[in-house]
Amino acid sequence: MAVSRTRSVALVGVSGRIVEIEADVGNGLAGIHLIGLPDTALSEARERVRSAMVNSHYPWPDARITVSLFPASLPKRGSQFDLAIAIAILGAAGVVPADRIAEPFFLGELGLDGRLRPVRGILPAVLGAAKTGRATVAVPAANAREAALVPDVQVIPVKDLRQLVEWLRTGEAPPQLDLSPGEAALPTTEKPSVDLSDVVGQPIGRRALEVCAAGGHNLWMLGPPGTGKTLLAERLPTLLPDLPLEHALEVTAIQSVAGVLPTSSPLVVRPPFVSPHHTATAAAMVGGGSTVLRPGAVSLAHRGTLFLDEAPEFPRQVLDSLRQPLESGSVTVARAVGTLTFPARFTLILAANPCPCSQPAGPGQACACSPTVRRRYIGRLSGPLLDRIDVKVTVSQANKRELMADRRFVESSAVVAARVLAARERTAKRLDGTPWRTNAEVSSAELHARFWPSEEAMKPVSAGLDTGSLSARGLDRIVRVAWTLADLADKDRPGEDETTGALALWLGVGG
Repeated sequence: MAVSRTRSVALVGVSGRIVEIEADVGNGLAGIHLIGLPDTALSEARERVRSAMVNSHYPWPDARITVSLFPASLPKRGSQFDLAIAIAILGAAGVVPADRIAEPFFLGELGLDGRLRPVRGILPAVLGAAKTGRATVAVPAANAREAALVPDVQVIPVKDLRQLVEWLRTGEAPPQLDLSPGEAALPTTEKPSVDLSDVVGQPIGRRALEVCAAGGHNLWMLGPPGTGKTLLAERLPTLLPDLPLEHALEVTAIQSVAGVLPTSSPLVVRPPFVSPHHTATAAAMVGGGSTVLRPGAVSLAHRGTLFLDEAPEFPRQVLDSLRQPLESGSVTVARAVGTLTFPARFTLILAANPCPCSQPAGPGQACACSPTVRRRYIGRLSGPLLDRIDVKVTVSQANKRELMADRRFVESSAVVAARVLAARERTAKRLDGTPWRTNAEVSSAELHARFWPSEEAMKPVSAGLDTGSLSARGLDRIVRVAWTLADLADKDRPGEDETTGALALWLGVGG
């Protein structure tokens, strides 16, 4: 009887922390004791590990078994430690060589019959293991494609406990993945089910959508129902380019932790689109949980789009919770169980009707809401939140003649996406050497220091700043939109036309 050691990974938010697992089989009253701040799911690993070992035809030590998870001060949650605990016990019992299990990492939940079940958060866990160097990680076969996304890591797909133990005992070549190196990272090309050409009669809305896609700007659309606000918002992802590998890994790690990652395509290469219902709570929006802190909608929309349809119907507390992540690109969740920071850099789209009755004012359809009711309804969107919106567009009802005339000017998503990609490439060239990729991300200090337009170009907006109708933050956002308009027009710097167009979009009158 001796002590054996192996390693696993604990998830803290969307990052992995190395956990060393020690097992001691010695004299004393027979039983198994887990120490190291395990949660309920981990405490139940005693029975899962015992049944898996017995049903895999390995002897269960008739002795006192102590399993320690280090660092002891780090709370351990989840069932991904099952496999590492079983291997550590088998090493201490002499079933597998202790020197062969000291360096690899073991992740996975054990079934009672010894099968290895998939767990959430494999990608961030393997990323944490990769920080130690060229690591070897044993994972459930169902999670192997996801784990293979991490470079310079040897991934061992495991179907059951017996397969893994026999490999450790014999020293033969480990099980191999059924895919070539890097195959899991290849993007899958799927034809989108929606297209921008579906939206007719809203040329200003389509132009605003193109500007927001090119610069990463937030958008607010105000108009009566049936005018195409939701149609426009749902087609923004079709205009965005694929995520670079660095951003794709970030998004995939968040979705893996949240348990929403599709198994058919382990790497998320398209910007996510998240549209929560207006009954969502603040915890569902920004993240939280009573025992385990999970990412919310703002983090699931990281590097993508967060769409709030019928925005005034959301609780005021939920809407105001968006203000901090819109500025910082991250959200800090503080609960009794701990404090975690999740990434949350997204494009926000708000859609709102002008009044609660949602009836457009017109012949035979007079709105029954008083001006006071209208102001109170729109007033549910706070001023500080709207001040963080870059583009504001009023979407009006189109008649039959306007619909027919606009069909000649409608462009497909592929055509507009090509212009968006070209504009983003010009933006990336200008921002080379900085941590930003879009105009909306540029900090105010850097904007004033390096990218501020000339005084002549700023004349159209200077009056608004002097009269107090425009805040300093709003002025910065107008300049960022002007840079995007200049990038779409393939100009070196925004001129008076671009600044005026940015002001028009910000004021919601089109441009």
